[in-house]
Amino acid sequence: CPNRMVKLYCLNVLYKNNTSAVRLKSAYDLQSFSLFQRGSVQEFMGFVSKTIVERTPPASRQSVKEGEYMCHVYVRADNLAGIVISDHEYPSRVSHTLITKILDEFTQKIPPSSWTLITEKDVVFPQLNTYLAKYQNPREADAMTKIQEDLDETTIILHNTIQAVLQRGEKLDDLVSKSEDLTIQSKAFYKTARKTNSCCTFS
Repeated sequence: CPNRMVKLYCLNVLYKNNTSAVRLKSAYDLQSFSLFQRGSVQEFMGFVSKTIVERTPPASRQSVKEGEYMCHVYVRADNLAGIVISDHEYPSRVSHTLITKILDEFTQKIPPSSWTLITEKDVVFPQLNTYLAKYQNPREADAMTKIQEDLDETTIILHNTIQAVLQRGEKLDDLVSKSEDLTIQSKAFYKTARKTNSCCTFS
């Protein structure tokens, strides 16, 4: 099991189009996982980020519990989306403030007219890694952001499992097996983790 030093594992910026979500930039801190697991954990976090964004309506926020993890998502009205994956102890208010801040900065640096055209390798946005490191300590993050008041008035929908955000009849197992974003190794890792009910998985 990973030790619990790190509170934030992943920050992702995506663009949600009509049929799917495209990742524009991502940052990961997976030092608490073993070297053998990191590749699969990263792929799976990317897959979960995309899956949740695709099922979150524009201009809304959700927080989804999945096993040991919390996935916080905000899809803006213009379809730019941010995801924070943290442990349960990390305050969701800080996560949602962080997402707002990242998306605002991303919009300043990367013009909206290019969001539908670019891929992750084209995007220069080192701030994502900076924020991932800076915000590991939510107390410092709180002080830095002077938590936005308007966030308190925003409804954050909380789900106790990823199944709750999937469409009727959809199953996570099926989405995993059909996914083109996950390697065979990651799919095998997911299945093994489910069988052993490992704490290091998203299920």
